[in-house]
Amino acid sequence: MLATAEIQGAPRVAQAHPLHAWRLRSEPYYQPVGNEIEAFEAAHKAHLPVMLKGPTGCGKTRFVEHMAWRLGLPLVTVACHEDLTAGDLAGRWLLDAQGMRWQDGPLALAARHGALCYLDELVEARSDATVLLHPLADTRQVLPLERCGELLHAHPDFRLVVSYNPGYQAAHKALKPSTRQRFTALTFDYPAVAVEATIVAQEAGVDAALAERLVALGHRTRQLQTHGLEEGASTRMLVHAAALVRAGLASRAACLQAIAVPLSDDPDIAAALQGVVHASF
Repeated sequence: MLATAEIQGAPRVAQAHPLHAWRLRSEPYYQPVGNEIEAFEAAHKAHLPVMLKGPTGCGKTRFVEHMAWRLGLPLVTVACHEDLTAGDLAGRWLLDAQGMRWQDGPLALAARHGALCYLDELVEARSDATVLLHPLADTRQVLPLERCGELLHAHPDFRLVVSYNPGYQAAHKALKPSTRQRFTALTFDYPAVAVEATIVAQEAGVDAALAERLVALGHRTRQLQTHGLEEGASTRMLVHAAALVRAGLASRAACLQAIAVPLSDDPDIAAALQGVVHASF
């Protein structure tokens, strides 16, 4: 929020804090499945970076959001992709009406002002972007901004978290040992049946009976991974299906729309998924 200040009798508008927009406005719901909260808090106290490994939609991002809220830190999130460069993370020079000015990238912004920086699917980023993390993720805790000639020392509250899905790792996309060994790591997977049903019911606002049936369907789709399906239904997809039911769509139609159709374009696998949905609802 912008604030006003009096200077020599004239009001002026003070600048908002650079991380104001990155602060979470409410507590994200998260259901622990083990000791991941305690493990993350220990890494936070030790100023150690964290790597989260697990399949798509199993709760990694929500966990990071919850921990940022729990620790009172702004959360700067970057969705990594194959064109993401070191310059995209560090920053660049911009030309405007006042001339040339430097603009911090999301990583530099978080390091300069003290935020939790979350790089989602780091393995997708270009190698120069990954190497940029090295001096931030070890005892140096600095970010060289070569384009503007600055060696940025990380704020004491800066924390670095990355995630990726090992199931999608190709040989040319694997993280190098020089990157891996700078991080502590937590492994995530889909929750146990009862826990996952609780999450679906809470997130979508549906009754326990529907949530349990959706979770059972999710487990059936995951069993198809040994029959050519790249990945089964995520917890996120189950929540989407439940939300569609809550919005008035029939259960079978909701499951087809949120689960079966998005999961595969292969005709045989798509038919198998539709069969699983019909058998479940």
